[in-house]
Amino acid sequence: MILALTNATLACPVGGVTKGNVLIRDGVIVATGIVDIPADAEVVDCGGKTVAPGIVDLGVAKVDRAAFRAGGIVRIGLMPDQSPVLDDPGIVQRAALIGKPDLWIHPIAAATRGLAGHDLAEMAICLSAGAKAVGTGKHWIADSGVMRRVLAYARDLDVTVIAHAEDGGLTVGAVATEGETSTRLGLPAAPAIAEALAIARDLMLAEDTGARIHIRQVTTAAGFDLVRAAKRRGVAVTCGITPAHLHLSEIAVSDFRSFALLSPPLRAESDRRAALDAIADGTIDVLCSGHEPRGPEEKRLPFTDATSGMAGAETLLPLALMLVRDEHLTLER
Repeated sequence: MILALTNATLACPVGGVTKGNVLIRDGVIVATGIVDIPADAEVVDCGGKTVAPGIVDLGVAKVDRAAFRAGGIVRIGLMPDQSPVLDDPGIVQRAALIGKPDLWIHPIAAATRGLAGHDLAEMAICLSAGAKAVGTGKHWIADSGVMRRVLAYARDLDVTVIAHAEDGGLTVGAVATEGETSTRLGLPAAPAIAEALAIARDLMLAEDTGARIHIRQVTTAAGFDLVRAAKRRGVAVTCGITPAHLHLSEIAVSDFRSFALLSPPLRAESDRRAALDAIADGTIDVLCSGHEPRGPEEKRLPFTDATSGMAGAETLLPLALMLVRDEHLTLER
């Protein structure tokens, strides 16, 4: 069977945004662009609508096939914070195989055993089992010596370290960002500088070791300044953010709305605006869903007892297109 999508706006990773057709034979794309349409093809006129490849979502917390399908996501980077933790080659291999062929799961192996931040995990064996990166999960490795060894080992393996950026000594027990909103609500809060402190240390270690590092979520103006400066120095650093931190500020937790309890927490409006500037100037490299759905039994609780996280897979694309509409992003990016 041959299917031809005609009169389409093609958004391709290579080649940018162009007008053209897509030719599909037996479920496989065989040609794109200005191509001849076979006489026996089933033709679908797209009317100028955008046709793009499936989305790769880096750093999701849960395998949720229905949500990924609804959001157009075909590949995910699965965070190591699973049960059990992705620190064993057998567990990594199983995670890599469970989604095929409809969903390609790329496990992110734990950098330390049990994500405890002490002993290095068997990174090389986990990579052989199917892991595509190593990460600290939703934890910050407090011991600088351990983090340096993680980065040095990853450098030798030619693999990227995906790091969480919050100084645990400042964020323990916190559910909000320190400021007017958290003070008014009486919520335990951590200073926004906890992120910048973690980023500064990890960037220095990455620069010292020559390793590649990806800061999973950067959400503060100070954090963006550090990443921006490191890139100018030639440090092999990239960073990401979720749409929630681009579209919402700490005001969203007013009235103790626990649906907006996230990790890292929502920031001040000035930080949100800095995030929009950072995505516009290319400081932010990755927009990911951070998909971590929670049920009513986990959210309809007193704010400090609720669980952080929210669904994001279904809304990743439309919220990204809002950034295009508002001219913070181009469709090519």
